[in-house]
Amino acid sequence: MCYEASQARKVKKLEEHYGVIRSEKFSIADNDFMNYHLRGVDHPELLVIPQESKKELHPMIWGIVPSYIAGFKINDYYSQGKNNVYCLNARSEKMFTYDLYKDSIYTKRCIIPLTGFFEPHRFMNTSYPFYFTDKENGVLSVAGIYSESSDGGVRTLTMLTKKASKLFGTIHNSGDKDRQVVLLNPDLQREWLRDDLNQNHIQELVDISYDDSTISSYPVNRDLYSNKIDSNYQYIIQKVDYPELAFNTEIQEYL
Repeated sequence: MCYEASQARKVKKLEEHYGVIRSEKFSIADNDFMNYHLRGVDHPELLVIPQESKKELHPMIWGIVPSYIAGFKINDYYSQGKNNVYCLNARSEKMFTYDLYKDSIYTKRCIIPLTGFFEPHRFMNTSYPFYFTDKENGVLSVAGIYSESSDGGVRTLTMLTKKASKLFGTIHNSGDKDRQVVLLNPDLQREWLRDDLNQNHIQELVDISYDDSTISSYPVNRDLYSNKIDSNYQYIIQKVDYPELAFNTEIQEYL
């Protein structure tokens, strides 16, 4: 599951990449929303392309909240038990049936631009963070859904997940393993925002295999796991060589 991410592109570069503009409803500067390390449990704002405004970038809070919750009560919702983590990702297998998702899947889908995200690999009782990014242009498009608070003041999102491919299943072998975020193929990502999609069409887009050969994956600094260290700097997405991983035959092709 994806609980840690990176979005280190200036807004202007995202606009150019997707052929969109930043929404005039919000005051968005070029350097806003740039982060090398975003912790999902902190519920940061991310820039997304929403179904309702397909040519714009809008800010939304990471961590979907039911639409009957008022904006000023969102933090209370996050603080209740496991809500703080479970709201970050949504199993695509439940997107048409689970109350929190089924109200959004037809009319509130979004593209979430990331420069990368992190997943853990467990080896010899130690977790090593791996970073995933696009080899060519450094931008990945994650399929998401969002909701709007009952007072209309706040919108929150979650990232859809599905059964992991060989790449993600091999590296993400701890915690909620055998899962990965739903990545949208570059030539089909705009389809995700169409208003006329039925259940079968939506399911087909989720099920399409992503070309893992276009993804770069490598281990990074274990500072990622420390709440006492501010790891929101460029070093956190740079490769780190762990000599002990040379004995891990399972992941040799990904090192």
